[in-house]
Amino acid sequence: MSKFIQALRGIKSEQPPIWMMRQAGRYLPEYRKLREGHSMLEMVMTPELACEVTLQPLRRFPLDAAIIFADILTPLIGMGVRLEFKKGEGPVIENPVRNAKDVEALRVTDPRESVAYTLDAIKLVVRELGGRTPLIGFCGAPFTLACYLIEGQSPGDLEHTKSIMVGQPKVWDALQSKLATLSADYLVAQVEAGCQSLQIFDSWLGYVGPREYDRFVEPYLRRLIEEVKRRVDVPVVFFATSVTGLFPRLSKLPVDAFGVDWRVSLTQARGLLGRSTPLQGNLDPQILTGPWEYIEESARAILDEARELPSHIFNLGHGILPHTPVENVERLVALVGSYRA
Repeated sequence: MSKFIQALRGIKSEQPPIWMMRQAGRYLPEYRKLREGHSMLEMVMTPELACEVTLQPLRRFPLDAAIIFADILTPLIGMGVRLEFKKGEGPVIENPVRNAKDVEALRVTDPRESVAYTLDAIKLVVRELGGRTPLIGFCGAPFTLACYLIEGQSPGDLEHTKSIMVGQPKVWDALQSKLATLSADYLVAQVEAGCQSLQIFDSWLGYVGPREYDRFVEPYLRRLIEEVKRRVDVPVVFFATSVTGLFPRLSKLPVDAFGVDWRVSLTQARGLLGRSTPLQGNLDPQILTGPWEYIEESARAILDEARELPSHIFNLGHGILPHTPVENVERLVALVGSYRA
């Protein structure tokens, strides 16, 4: 068992594992060169390209896990959603969901057909890794997927989403139920294709309060996790940003580990979660773009703090930023690799 999987299972090692969200991406010159000739969707939907991008950071750095190159929104395409990635705007959905009829039109399809390209990419990556490095699969949580579906773009203040959530609860229930099923099937299919761990991203969860979480989010998120846990036996990580106030509630989710953003210390997160759970994080990605002296100081502080945790996976508090110097990533991976708890 790799030290990454061991850490997710709560088995502490002397040397903490490290991987980084968006470690395959725009900060790498080889990725940018590849991207010049292909659209984002083409990269994701061509298994050979997705495999290549997934492996690029592992060729440079001795990382302890790979994460499949995909996007949380691509499974929505199989539902009948018209998705584009527009330069300067990000993801844009041309047919947003705004009423009961729109929700009824969404199809929940077999991921082995609708996202076969990602599953094929996973098989290619697993073959290339040859058991040396575990591969992470992932999905968007039902709430976050709904935010994109309803707003039609990067959600902003969630004006339309919250209007449907509190004003049309039956429509909301129908939509969340479909998305929970979609995400559960997708995660299971990724494990069947070869992924050895999973991460659920709830990127916009920080925009809801405790009462709304309890009523409109938690039941569907729990349904997703429990369904995945019933069908496959791999560790599941939950990650969201700006959710410190929800930690006591999130701690009740049946996941194996929590990703922590940089807005809260690991010690505080452990106390708020109230359970001995492996934690992943949590260097501010903006710090990684700065001078090495401060990066080193910050990383060592996190590593020292993590000594008191049941187990810890070093990561950023969000994804690597495009303007991050490659040499900073290289030095950070070497620093964590030489650290002894």
